[in-house]
Amino acid sequence: MVDLIYFSWIREKIGKPSESIETNATTVAELLEELMKKDIRYSEVFADQDLFRVAINQELTNFDASILNAKEVAFFPPMTGG
Repeated sequence: MVDLIYFSWIREKIGKPSESIETNATTVAELLEELMKKDIRYSEVFADQDLFRVAINQELTNFDASILNAKEVAFFPPMTGG
């Protein structure tokens, strides 16, 4: 079981701030593939990986990262400084 957390416009488009799911995915990329097959909302949000970032257990990572021991995977828009 892994907790998924959605921030900002991702949360708005999916329609919930978080969820817990069972997954067979071993990487973030595989998890995204599973989610996009789940519902049109997910496929619309996650189709362009340049539009969001991902963190595993509160550490920024990439889409090839392993989620085998992840308790939490968070998706959020890129951050800007200023």
